Amino acid sequence: MSVATPYFDQLFDGNDDPWAFRQRWYEQRKRALTLAVLPRPHYASIFEPGCANGELSAALAPRCDRLLCCDAASAAVALAKTRLLDFAHAQVRQNRLPQEWPEDRFELIVLSEWCYYLDADDLSRLIDCALGSLTANGQLLACHWRPAIDGCPQTAEQVHALLDQRLAMPRVLMHHEADFLLDLWSRDGTSVAAHEGLR
Repeated sequence: MSVATPYFDQLFDGNDDPWAFRQRWYEQRKRALTLAVLPRPHYASIFEPGCANGELSAALAPRCDRLLCCDAASAAVALAKTRLLDFAHAQVRQNRLPQEWPEDRFELIVLSEWCYYLDADDLSRLIDCALGSLTANGQLLACHWRPAIDGCPQTAEQVHALLDQRLAMPRVLMHHEADFLLDLWSRDGTSVAAHEGLR
């Protein structure tokens, strides 16, 4: 069973940064790596489900023309909206996924640190939703903490294996460390250098 919304509501109760995204060097470095591995300097549209308090969202915003973020926890949505006030092209919604997946189209979907909260059935539904909303040149990035988390129905390895199987798209980047997995799939498997005519 997927982790229910009250779990996340409790995490944000009186705490505006429950995972210490702003303070921990681990989080700052991982965020920098996430941005660095994106093959394109700019995207027309990015979707970040599970945006929490919007720290990664604020880093993604300068890389796109339109940013949509969502979270199930109302406090997280309020925090993310505040964090993104300087970006008029960014929108934050309160959605429970995969049930309330948006109808928009996206060049990039960023699944960062939350798919292990979904059981295999919900993750499969989410992947189907993502495939349906990716543009013809769309990409999907996933980044997840490797150690098991109490109460989570899946591990990072299980999540990324299911993504690889169900997306059926070229995986153009793999960055795996002891702490986390960072992978990117693209409908266009062309390398960055090839896009610039260097190969």
